[in-house]
Amino acid sequence: MQSGPEPTVPEEAPLDTDLVDAEAQAEVVEGDAVTSEEAAVEAEPAVEAEPDYKDQWIRSVAELDNVRKRARRDGAQSEQRGVARLARELLPALDNLDRAIKAAEAHPESSNPELIGGIELVQQELLAAFSRAGIVRDTALGEAFNPHQHEAVAQQPAEGQAAGTVIEVYEHGYLLGDEVLRAAKVVVAA
Repeated sequence: MQSGPEPTVPEEAPLDTDLVDAEAQAEVVEGDAVTSEEAAVEAEPAVEAEPDYKDQWIRSVAELDNVRKRARRDGAQSEQRGVARLARELLPALDNLDRAIKAAEAHPESSNPELIGGIELVQQELLAAFSRAGIVRDTALGEAFNPHQHEAVAQQPAEGQAAGTVIEVYEHGYLLGDEVLRAAKVVVAA
């Protein structure tokens, strides 16, 4: 093989960078001229904005405060439900103490005064414990009948009493704040 003159490839003309910049400045995008600064910004990769740590901290503190308040409120509600449940369980025993005292008062000849005094003392201590827990006995006698707090078991005419007035209480009602633990069983004047 012969080696002859090598074919020559024409060299490309060097790029004029000033000419390229001028072309970039003259480029039109949707009718607006793009400046060289905007072209440089578009050419750079997108940089994520730094998170606002102060705002995140404020939001976290507020959320923590809300969680604490909710926990306190839930704890207080749970405590009140527990007190109400225990009171409902003890109410029949308190009713039996009332019945024992009434039975002893109905037959004074056969009752022991010391025993009646002991029953009354237990009743008073139990009522005091209820009071300390926020439970009060509904004093319905002489009040107007309230269907939200009273359960009418009978209705009878009564002289000197307005219709709808509680004239007798068969079983006392109990309240825990605004909640009715047990409605009072009453006789209402007709």
